[in-house]
Amino acid sequence: MTTPVIGVLALQGDVREHLAALAGAGADARPVRRPAELDAVDGLVIPGGESTTMSKLADIFEMREPIDKRIAGGMPVYGSCAGMIMLAAEVLDGRPDQRGFAGIEMTVRRNAFGRQVDSFEAPVEITGVEGEPFHAVFIRAPWVERVGAGVEVLGRVTEDDSRSQPGVRRAGLESSSGPAAGRIVAVRQGHLLATSFHPELTGDLRLHRYFVDLVRAAA
Repeated sequence: MTTPVIGVLALQGDVREHLAALAGAGADARPVRRPAELDAVDGLVIPGGESTTMSKLADIFEMREPIDKRIAGGMPVYGSCAGMIMLAAEVLDGRPDQRGFAGIEMTVRRNAFGRQVDSFEAPVEITGVEGEPFHAVFIRAPWVERVGAGVEVLGRVTEDDSRSQPGVRRAGLESSSGPAAGRIVAVRQGHLLATSFHPELTGDLRLHRYFVDLVRAAA
């Protein structure tokens, strides 16, 4: 079995956590800041962080066009939280000068679940990931409001009993009819994967293994 080389876009955000999770999932994980480093990888993770800052730094480090070309050429990319925003074709509540890579035909709403203080954790079932629901960590997270015909919805926020667990905040999840219930938080379009939440913060490597397998299959 080959070991895929997977980069983490190391311009801003939780780069170290993704590198550790990818290594644990069987990849040769490397930080990527320059086009030459991008050329050496089979797949790329765009981490959580601040999407407007990431957008600006992609231009400063001359990474926008190389990433666009690799995405168009079929390179697998996984975006978490801010990375999901960077992969979206349309972003609501973003800055006017904010530009992403527009790889996934979806509309996302930036900071949809609320501010930093509204961060919460909840179980999310992910299609294609075996086992119990994924323990999802949402931090100033987006949600997906629209998907195109070619986008597969992998996970949604659902009602559960975590409200009774101490230390768990559930912004907007007061009932099954609340504003967040049923919201799309995980999608895939071909070689592109995105989640609203941060699997790299949980110690659960299943989503990273899912992406490593996707990269291995593409290679």
